Amino acid sequence: MTSYRITFLPNGQSVDVEAGTTLMEAAQSAGVHINNLCGGKGVCGRCRVKVTNGKVRADKHSISLLSREEILEGYVLVCQTKVDSDMEILIPAESILEEAQILMECAVDYSAPEKINLHRVPSDPMCLYEPLTQKVFLEMKEPSPDDNVSDMDRIIRELRRKTPYRDFEISLPCLQGLAMKLRTNAWKATATLAKHGDLGRILQIEAGDTAEQNYGLAVDVGTTTVVAQLVHLKSGNVLGVAGSYNLQAHFGEDVISRMIYACGREEGLHPLHLAVIKNINQLIKSLTEEKGIDLRDITALVAAGNTTMSHLFLSLMPCSIRVDPYVPTANVYPQIRAGELGLDIHPGAIVEVVPGVASYVGGDIVAGIIACGMADRPETRILIDVGTNGEIAIGNNDWMVCCSASAGPAFEGGGIKHGMRATRGAIEKVIIADGRVEYKSIGKGKVKGICGSGLIDCLYELARNHIIDGEGKFHASPQDQRIMEKDGEIQFVLAPASETEIGREIVITQSDISHLIRSKGAVFAAIKSLMDYVGLTFDAIDTFFVAGGFGSYLDISKAIKIGLLPDIDQSRIRFVGNSSLMGSRMCLLSAHTMERAAQIARNTTNIELSNYHPFMDEYVAAMFLPHTDRRLFPSVDY
Repeated sequence: MTSYRITFLPNGQSVDVEAGTTLMEAAQSAGVHINNLCGGKGVCGRCRVKVTNGKVRADKHSISLLSREEILEGYVLVCQTKVDSDMEILIPAESILEEAQILMECAVDYSAPEKINLHRVPSDPMCLYEPLTQKVFLEMKEPSPDDNVSDMDRIIRELRRKTPYRDFEISLPCLQGLAMKLRTNAWKATATLAKHGDLGRILQIEAGDTAEQNYGLAVDVGTTTVVAQLVHLKSGNVLGVAGSYNLQAHFGEDVISRMIYACGREEGLHPLHLAVIKNINQLIKSLTEEKGIDLRDITALVAAGNTTMSHLFLSLMPCSIRVDPYVPTANVYPQIRAGELGLDIHPGAIVEVVPGVASYVGGDIVAGIIACGMADRPETRILIDVGTNGEIAIGNNDWMVCCSASAGPAFEGGGIKHGMRATRGAIEKVIIADGRVEYKSIGKGKVKGICGSGLIDCLYELARNHIIDGEGKFHASPQDQRIMEKDGEIQFVLAPASETEIGREIVITQSDISHLIRSKGAVFAAIKSLMDYVGLTFDAIDTFFVAGGFGSYLDISKAIKIGLLPDIDQSRIRFVGNSSLMGSRMCLLSAHTMERAAQIARNTTNIELSNYHPFMDEYVAAMFLPHTDRRLFPSVDY
């Protein structure tokens, strides 16, 4: 097979690939990250690059999504273009997939008696300190004519004295070499135990006293980022935290596109599974090398993610999640050995995945419920994680109800002309005053797009300054030079070409505004529908938790004033940061909490909004700024 060299500019990475390979596959082989919102279907147009040298075979999709000028200049879509010669590819700034702002901690900080210590086990009395694995040092008497029980019985006898377990199970690898290990170390050994039902599962037996050398990992397997915390299991101390962009982004930026990739081709699931395992292994390497910890001393890992991410992590087919009646392979997952997944820790280490509730309400929300103490307190609280799906849970220690609203990718930059994730060059704050636009961007240098928090700001500022009306339509004004018509659509210039990295204006268009109104309408309608379903008003809510990276950079006041969040006292709205990671750590440090997570998942009622008729009425009513019923938003004065 003929092979060709592909060089990606401006960084100069090169790779040799076979003829007929797509440029997207070549980029993945070279470790080059290119925007790919649709997972290689050729429908988003975000992966456009310029061929500066060489010839290509471009699919018709490349022509339909590119302008005549771009085609003449040599632009193609990498996902639809096959290699036919040695090539040089210039990746424009807007097509480079850079790492997003990674949220590595939970911001919960309650007052007593529910204060959560972020670096040790939670002090909530409902969370018993009982790590998923423990190392128990054993000093045994050597056999004698009067005490000639087997080596294994001798170990079990000592474990019964020091642990609450009566029965134990042990694997063959633990038994192999045990006799010599005990006799050459004066009958001193350390057993690593994990709870498995009513049994104590013996994971390993080490020579000597290694009780202090026991570590675990809490992992948030997010759609955009993967974050891991290294925890000393005996003390509960967090030793380090690391995060990285989810490598599955090569196959699509959102869960739908990744499901399509996994289910739309032979062996489509395998590379998605390997990508997230590679992510976690890279984080493990970084954390252990920094602290000088042996990988084999990590004996437990707890992961939380949405239902699709959990399926891909465990190599479960996610195909049925996205089609009616929206059924996952599983919501509660078995205890797994790390070696089965290829994780670079002790092969016998236990891996637990926080259980989910339904296809679009996963373990990340259950972990968030745990982190916020929602299921252990009498006050009624709400947790919302705004993303492509607005996942919402309402409840207390007696009941819990949840739903998922299909908000679409607008808040993550999808479907917006110059939308992007919260990476370098993204406009994240906007103020319009006296005809001037002021903005703040992420990182240094020129801007190249606008992320979710900036879009919320922009929508509010346009409405507040009466540049758009309640339906989101532009008020055309010849005096406002920032309003112009281009390609048959009215648009508002946020940043002139001279201030941008992409060499042209950053704008928000009429269709962008429509997308944003639909997205905010879906989220608020879901919240309102869930409230009506349980028969409560917003006054009955004690605390409104907003989770996730998007929420952490959100301006609460502006989110309320566009009708995304309910118009309540802002002191009742709390950012909780990475509650999925916090909940995972709580499960890692408490077998009781891990069991509680399964109980919460089983007892939470999921409302499928597509089958809940009042939702559509609420959605239509929310398709206005801030809402068609202004009584719901008394503080809004524009």
